[in-house]
Amino acid sequence: MDAERLVTLSRDALAHSREVPDIVAEAWQAQALAQAIGSSLALSGPQWLRGEARALSEIGGRACGVLDHPMVRSGGVRAAQLTQVTDAHAALTALHVLLGEVGMALVGVACATDDEGLYWQCIEAIDAADESSDRVRGMLRRLAAHQLDRPPDIVRGRAGPERPVAEMDQAAGT
Repeated sequence: MDAERLVTLSRDALAHSREVPDIVAEAWQAQALAQAIGSSLALSGPQWLRGEARALSEIGGRACGVLDHPMVRSGGVRAAQLTQVTDAHAALTALHVLLGEVGMALVGVACATDDEGLYWQCIEAIDAADESSDRVRGMLRRLAAHQLDRPPDIVRGRAGPERPVAEMDQAAGT
């Protein structure tokens, strides 16, 4: 399954989580997804992004360990369904939003609990989500900078998806 679709499924599952165990499970799922997306981009993403992608994968993996009991529902680890990252920018943007939502959900759990162990577990998971989010933001900046360095499609011999080069030539009067 494509990364964007998995992130959408994770966001929906988090939005429908009402109980603490479900929220904690979705935080774990989000970090596992960050690890999987990082791993995928480290293996087959743009060469100049692979180091950062490897770091995201490592952070996601460490963050999964922050939550002692992932309480993964019967569906298993959602990230295991990842087959491809079709659009790195879109996938990373969606992942960034998901990690922000996870952080906010965990703040809610931490503020509402009287269980000191759960409180500190949430605090560590919030830090991990923030660290993953920072790495994703850095990757998005690198993607944007790389796009700025590239010449426009017409210069490279492509006119983009809507208009073939021949049509662009006719429009230009050549």
